[in-house]
Amino acid sequence: MPFEVLTMGRVGVDVYPLQTGVGLAGVTSFGKYLGGSPTNVAVAAARYGRSSAVITKTGRDPFGDFVRQALAGYGVDARFVGTSEIAPTPVTFCEIFPPDDFPLYFYRLPKAPDLDISAGELELGAVREAGIFWFTGTGLSEEPSRSATLAALEHRARAGITVFDLDWRPMFWSEGPELARGFYAEALRHTTVAVGNLDECEVATGEREPHAAAKALLAAGVELAVVKQGPKGVLAMDRDGSVAEIPPVPVDVVNGLGAGDAFGGALCHGLLSGWDARRTVSFANAAGAIVAGRLSCSDAMPTEAEVENKLREASLAPTVRKA
Repeated sequence: MPFEVLTMGRVGVDVYPLQTGVGLAGVTSFGKYLGGSPTNVAVAAARYGRSSAVITKTGRDPFGDFVRQALAGYGVDARFVGTSEIAPTPVTFCEIFPPDDFPLYFYRLPKAPDLDISAGELELGAVREAGIFWFTGTGLSEEPSRSATLAALEHRARAGITVFDLDWRPMFWSEGPELARGFYAEALRHTTVAVGNLDECEVATGEREPHAAAKALLAAGVELAVVKQGPKGVLAMDRDGSVAEIPPVPVDVVNGLGAGDAFGGALCHGLLSGWDARRTVSFANAAGAIVAGRLSCSDAMPTEAEVENKLREASLAPTVRKA
């Protein structure tokens, strides 16, 4: 049976301090968790009962074994997790200074195994048949991953739902945003749903104002544009001109790093459920808020019941109008 959610891209091990408000130099204990944004999206989708898998690669090391064991534990199929000989499995450290300062330190040089995926290694049938295919901007940052991502998109040919997580990480693009914009534009032609924050939308479209950015993403070919605005909430705009403006969900932030991945997994669940944009994005927004109030990313992904409870607590009432 085709997977309901198939993601492609980063994987690694998140090593998070168990003390908050302390820089890494002063941290004395850490927790180890499965990491990598598209991998976490697959985990979040599985938490809602969705069949999910991830296309990625690890190094040939014990952390690679940990990745596979963790995926199995979360109910995510690891059959497309390959092994690269170019480097060890990446490790990411962070510092936690709530409510809004969470520096990340990526250990992915000279090149991460998940960027060593080539087009010839892809199971293109699985890519085309998946209910949702989720890919990221980071996958476009280097070869051979760039060509593999574009080959997957071309073969999928907008079958089903294809989600582009704009995922702008400047440290992965030595050439800068100008080059990235060209590859983003090419990927957007194959995309049905685009998701990004204001910085990411600006890289993809040149527009930073939320409504202008959403319209630019629609003009680039997508059917639904989702613009995350942090404390101002989320804007969703679709091709029929409907605009849903979702206010933020109150939360005592512990670690904001996993909120976007929780949003992504919940977005997939809503899209597969056939919900309209308002309900889907409201649900995703609440899922992100839940994870922002927890320490880890993968371990913190909520169930559908937890998200529905959060929505009831927040008493959210999305506003809808015509563009």
